[in-house]
Formats: sequence, C-alpha cells, structure tokens
Amino acid sequence: MRVVALQTSPNTDGLTATMAEAALAGARSLGAATELIHLRQRKIEACRACEAGWGRCASHGECVIGDEFAAVRVAMEEANALVIVTPVYFGDVSEVTKSFLDRFRRCEWGGEARLRGKPVLAISAAGGSGGGVVSALAQLERYIQILGLIAVDLITVTQRSRPHKVATAEAAGAALVRAAQGTAGN
Repeated sequence: MRVVALQTSPNTDGLTATMAEAALAGARSLGAATELIHLRQRKIEACRACEAGWGRCASHGECVIGDEFAAVRVAMEEANALVIVTPVYFGDVSEVTKSFLDRFRRCEWGGEARLRGKPVLAISAAGGSGGGVVSALAQLERYIQILGLIAVDLITVTQRSRPHKVATAEAAGAALVRAAQGTAGN
C-alpha cells in the first residue's frame, strides 16, 4: 500500500505542509508506505496548450514538455491513494496546484484515465486571514471530479482550527488507506 501526497505550498514547515505530514502519518499508522512531493521544489512548467489545445496530451494522454511533470505523474499513478494539499491564495487553490492539475487533467482526458477511481484526500489550508478555504476546496473538488478520483474526505483548515484539524487529517489519512484497501467501513 502506497500513499503519495502533493504539497503545493512554498513553505515546507507551514500549515499546508503540516497537514500533508499529518495525513501521511495517519496512512503510515496502518502500515502504508508514503511519499511527500513538494511541487514547488519540482521544475514543472505550465501547460502550453500545444496545437491550439489539441496536442499530444489530448490525442495520446502524454505531455511533450520535458520537465519533472512525468515523474510526478508516474508516482501518482503507482500510488494506491493520493493526498492533495493546497494553500489558499485569494480564495482559490495555489497557482502551483492549478498549473499542475491543469496539465494533469489534459493528459488524463486525452489518454487512458489512469487515476480514475483512485481514493483521494483533499485539504485546503488558509494560513493568513482564514478566508477562502471553502472556495479553494470547492475548486480542488472540481479537479477531483474531472480526474475521476474518489474523494474520501475534503478538509478545510485555518490557523485557528489547526490544533483539531491536524488530528482530523491523521484520521483521514488512515481512512484513505482503508478506502484503498476496500475496507472503508472497518
């Protein structure tokens, strides 16, 4: 059992990273191997919309850009379950989250949908005012639907809710493993 988490904040020790780590700790508590991918530390370009948006991604499910996108995609495909954690910027997912998922959905749409049916935990984390967590999570949920993932849980967190939401993320990480094992009710 393998769980991969995408952490999309530039801060490796902030609220977003804390929530990603908590979810992975919950997964590890049930024996899952885990991997944390800091998308901001990867060289991943934005979609170029090749051939007026109908490039190789749309025809074959492959991106022609030679960066680290393909490696992250393979890690996600090989995982049994996923965690996606985004900071909230202006009431939306972060630019890194959006850029990555925009590219990802093009490849999934144009080729074999390799993530369809995979369980996912999604978290939006607002470190400043605490505003916008719901709208950011709604946007993240939309990507989940487009990709055909199965949302095990959708969590919002602010600095004020951090103490109890860390425990929630740990419990959700364990629930994610149970869902991937097909034992969600146990």
